[in-house]
Amino acid sequence: MPVRGDEERWSEAELAEVRARLEAEITALRAEIAAAETQIAQEDISEGAGDDQADSGAKAYAREHEMALAYNSRDLLIQNERAIARMDAGTYGVCESCGRPIGKARLQAFPRATLCVPCKTREERR
Repeated sequence: MPVRGDEERWSEAELAEVRARLEAEITALRAEIAAAETQIAQEDISEGAGDDQADSGAKAYAREHEMALAYNSRDLLIQNERAIARMDAGTYGVCESCGRPIGKARLQAFPRATLCVPCKTREERR
């Protein structure tokens, strides 16, 4: 795995630790998504006539909140799966924008990173 010039190479143990962390997050995210989908489905079934406007509004807000959480969890799941796929392909740690090393410290802090700090900063300014 590529590293910046001022960093030590990745050890097998470090890579295994990052991979295990990503896989644990994948498992947790899949459980969150399943729970959210179950909650949303139960709310759809329990939608009842006779609710006043406040009840209807509260239920709609809760449903939208659950859907947003499920969407965010799906996005994180995809990012984690993509990071593992990049590890398998040997492209983990390479910035998708400039092709330079992302940086070992950045990947240890945020293992889903696909951009180096300068490229990410540039992207956020747009």
